[in-house]
Amino acid sequence: MLKGRNILTLAELSSEEIIQILDLAHIMKSERNQKIFRKLLENHTLAMIFQKPSTRTRISFETAMFQLGGHAINLSANELQLSRGETIEDTARAISQYVDCVMARVYSHSDIATLAKAACIPVINGLSDWYHPCQILADLQTIREVKGRFQGLQVAWVGDGNNVCNTMLIASAKMGMDLAVACPPKHTPLPEAVKLAKRFSKETNAEVNITEDPGKAVKNADVVITDSFISMGTEPEREKRRKTFLPKYQVNRFLFSKAKSDAVFMHCLPAHRGEEVTGEVIDGPRSVIWQEAENRLHTQKALLSLLLLDEEAFPWPPITGPVTAKL
Repeated sequence: MLKGRNILTLAELSSEEIIQILDLAHIMKSERNQKIFRKLLENHTLAMIFQKPSTRTRISFETAMFQLGGHAINLSANELQLSRGETIEDTARAISQYVDCVMARVYSHSDIATLAKAACIPVINGLSDWYHPCQILADLQTIREVKGRFQGLQVAWVGDGNNVCNTMLIASAKMGMDLAVACPPKHTPLPEAVKLAKRFSKETNAEVNITEDPGKAVKNADVVITDSFISMGTEPEREKRRKTFLPKYQVNRFLFSKAKSDAVFMHCLPAHRGEEVTGEVIDGPRSVIWQEAENRLHTQKALLSLLLLDEEAFPWPPITGPVTAKL
């Protein structure tokens, strides 16, 4: 069980624990099971702290708590005493007295790490500049739904080696998927994430490759993923980044055609059509972005439940469920 754990990068979870989250998410996603869980987190409260704007993270977490019978409190950083100089440590200790779990969406990963260290309740990274574990849990659920397995799949990441890419490196290696990352030289993934991925890949025989050539990365891929190269906080660099990434690192029809004929396209959103991806790819028949977005809700329901409850608190069906990983 995961009760009481912090989820900051996905490196803290074993492949078996990730599968446990995905299995429960699959069970919770089924309409016939939803009534079973509607009071699962009754009398539990989640505090959501936002330094950055949010659409999918805020709505999916708040809806997740509602559908499980719990309560979510939305807090911008400006509404907290943090804005007046209270330390992160003191804020964490105070919040720990009132709620059962904290999800924070922050600019600096050091902030979420400090929050987790000082809090005595589970802390979830809703996004930092280094990692985005909640997004990648949803991506893994989507990949398993459309491909039926993880082991041996070839995943291609094209574009900025950002927080989502860093987390996908870790997750792919843990789940036995080969990952090729194509990015410009000065926009490579976090060295720490690459190091972790290569360590985990030794246990699953996955391959991790970093290249400047998007064609090489996408060739024969089962899954092609990209993200905006204009992230929050980098807007002043827009024109400079456009010159760096375009047209070479745009996922367009020509680049996507190098993947397998049944390859799917993924994007964590928000997307900028005409920049990192063209409309004909992201809105095309092999795009699974809306399935991917929906799965944020289900994986977060599963994650919250496993972090907050003992195993005996789960109703039928059991958390192991009928779904097994094809690792």
